[in-house]
Amino acid sequence: MKPVITLICILSTVIFAACGPNLDKSAATTKDDIMKAEKDFEKMAAEKGIAEAFWYYADSNAVIKRGNDSLIVGRDNIRNYYSGEYYKQANVQWTPDFIGVSDNGDMAWTYGKYRWQSTDSSGRAQEFKGVFHTVWKKQKDGSWKYVWD
Repeated sequence: MKPVITLICILSTVIFAACGPNLDKSAATTKDDIMKAEKDFEKMAAEKGIAEAFWYYADSNAVIKRGNDSLIVGRDNIRNYYSGEYYKQANVQWTPDFIGVSDNGDMAWTYGKYRWQSTDSSGRAQEFKGVFHTVWKKQKDGSWKYVWD
């Protein structure tokens, strides 16, 4: 009986040792995917406009919280929100300072600093800075879309 227990212990140790780095690697890979999604999102906002980028990267049930604690729900409503003239003249930059990943790898969250720049109706430059928080959900096709911003 003793050799069987010893064999089980050895096999268990080998299995856990083999799985440990893969779990870490998987989380690291997911964090890389999220950083890429964030930077591609930011790039699209600069190249194709804020409304298009916020629509494209939104999950169908996405929610954004904006001024006066207003909640905008759904991709099309988010696009409509950002379709105003103010946002057509604006640009935004952001960088995650932190990326977290759920244990099963299908959700992630980021936070970091953002900067909005725009020109008001009199042509005066305006700048707003703050902190963002985004929650990401892995889609069936393997892409990442935000569910909360």
